[in-house]
Amino acid sequence: MDLLTDVLQQAGLRRRLLDLTTLTPAVSLRFPCEKSIGLHAVTAGQVFIHAPTLHEPLRLQAGDVAVMARGCHHVLSLHEAPPTEAITVGTLSSDWRDPAAEPHAQVISGAYQLWNDPLHPFLREMPPWFVLTGESVPRLGPLALTLGLLDAEVRRSDLGASTIVHGLLDAVFTYALRDLTQRQAAERPGWSQAVADPPIRIALAAMHDDLAHPWTLDDMARHAGLSRTALAERFRASLGDTPLSHLRTLRMQKAMQLLSETGMNLEQVAQAVGYQDAFGFSKVFKRTTGMAPRAFRQQDARDRLEPMRLRAE
Repeated sequence: MDLLTDVLQQAGLRRRLLDLTTLTPAVSLRFPCEKSIGLHAVTAGQVFIHAPTLHEPLRLQAGDVAVMARGCHHVLSLHEAPPTEAITVGTLSSDWRDPAAEPHAQVISGAYQLWNDPLHPFLREMPPWFVLTGESVPRLGPLALTLGLLDAEVRRSDLGASTIVHGLLDAVFTYALRDLTQRQAAERPGWSQAVADPPIRIALAAMHDDLAHPWTLDDMARHAGLSRTALAERFRASLGDTPLSHLRTLRMQKAMQLLSETGMNLEQVAQAVGYQDAFGFSKVFKRTTGMAPRAFRQQDARDRLEPMRLRAE
């Protein structure tokens, strides 16, 4: 079980390549990230990220990759001083570019949208800003090599380039999240630390693998090879939650995905996420999300008309 992939899929992740941005002194770009994780990979020059949550702008140079947590609105600019004006980015087009202007920096950007709450603990725990500097990444390591391939493909228009570019963008994003997970596991309690503990990881993988199973604490403990007391204590120490409470979060995240992306009725959704009937499921769903399942599905259908909502690719 690939836990990180499953977390992102159940959260309804959608991504969009925001193109190769060629920045000039006259252009600053504003990225609204209310429901998206942002990714910027600098391939040439130097840029600055400005945001209300930053005490000072982030300086990014060629080879650096920056990941912004969900909700971190920001501006990308060549200037260290905050720009007075910026173009708001939805999906980048070439309309704002001056073909005669000399480029000073080049950035490949992507949006990874997570539309609905509640978010998985890993996504809630992400730091607002995470930067992998080119100096900290091995030059012949997988991230640096993938970034080089991505840069080359974005500049070309050969057959199949779109498929290759999106795959490479996902690889850069995943390498960055993998590095983030490893660092967070070493620094503080949370989901990243939990998956670094082999018995807890086994218990988590078992939950992810079969959310419909009528899990008990004893079942989880047997999978993990621990007593129920040891599992509960280690789980809370690393994740800050009980196993059954975390299971409920996973089930509600999956339920939102099914309500949003399938035509399954409430009984089918309830059974798919481990509830015997729609009534019991609906009570937990409303307590967790603040909306009844039918109301959520109706709201989600309306939200699909929002121009900022990304579609499945």
